[in-house]
Amino acid sequence: MGCLGSKEESNTNEETNEKPTEKGPRLDPKDYTIGDLTGELAAKMPGEINGQQFIIQNNKDCRIFVLDHAETITIDDCINCQIVIGPCAGSVYFRDCQDCKVLVACQQFRTRDCKKMDFFLCCGTQPVIESSKGMKFGCYQYYYPELEGQFEAAKLSLYNNNWSNIHDFTPAAGETTWGLIPEEDATNIETLIPTPEQYRDRNISSDASMSVVPLTLGSRRKPYDESCLVVFFQYPEMKSHVRRLISDQRRERNQVLVQTKEVSMKPDDVARIFQSEEYRAAADSGPVIGLEFNGKDCVQNTEDALNQICDRSLASIYFSSTPEKALHDIDAFYNFVDLSMS
Repeated sequence: MGCLGSKEESNTNEETNEKPTEKGPRLDPKDYTIGDLTGELAAKMPGEINGQQFIIQNNKDCRIFVLDHAETITIDDCINCQIVIGPCAGSVYFRDCQDCKVLVACQQFRTRDCKKMDFFLCCGTQPVIESSKGMKFGCYQYYYPELEGQFEAAKLSLYNNNWSNIHDFTPAAGETTWGLIPEEDATNIETLIPTPEQYRDRNISSDASMSVVPLTLGSRRKPYDESCLVVFFQYPEMKSHVRRLISDQRRERNQVLVQTKEVSMKPDDVARIFQSEEYRAAADSGPVIGLEFNGKDCVQNTEDALNQICDRSLASIYFSSTPEKALHDIDAFYNFVDLSMS
């Protein structure tokens, strides 16, 4: 996708004496590159990249906002930059960068030879770092009106975020190469990557309550011993109810969202994992969304919230009935997710 004027295509046409097929206007690589800038603000707005490949390279002391979806993005030799990257259907690859603060959503994430980088990340697979150090990670939180549609165009789920599950391909003996952004800074993206005054009218926000990707605890220590699993099967108001439940649990009941997953399940999987035949038929309706909450009296608080928000749809929602059942449910469900996505 987005060949940007491939030499191979040109050579093939010459050798076979075939006329090139109609593929629309040829793309200018300069329109898909932000490079060789110092101390500048550079941006690509929604619709300007539209799923093509993109390059960011050789920038220093810059603020870079790529507010569109792309196929892949490579970022090379950037120093002391603030970078926002819209949803990428494939990989985002950072090489030889340092002292940058980055917000990015992608299917695959990798760094090589990078130093002192802060990432607010949404990644559909396990993020990988290589020959890098001083790397810190937090959960992606961002909103602008076109963003959710861009996630859909890039075929990224809002609920499959492995931001804290980092794999270091080249661990250094006796050295900590990565960690998590301190919790007091993890929801303070606007301070670290402020929205430029020129774009205030675009309704951009890094407030967790507006983010299209839910703020999750990730691998941080759970504050309480009690958790609860909620699994939504498909029904018309499902996504709206998921958002309302997450918001209500955080704001009204002081419950923490630990992790989320969106995955397809077969009827036999559902019966085995939840030890019930009740949800077999619901499994055929489409992917499920699973939420793990943690907090004081978590099971009771979660049941109360579901009764308040989803009272007419409870037949399509599974939730742990006791703290003991929740321990089994969470292990069984996320083990299934790990196997199905590996």
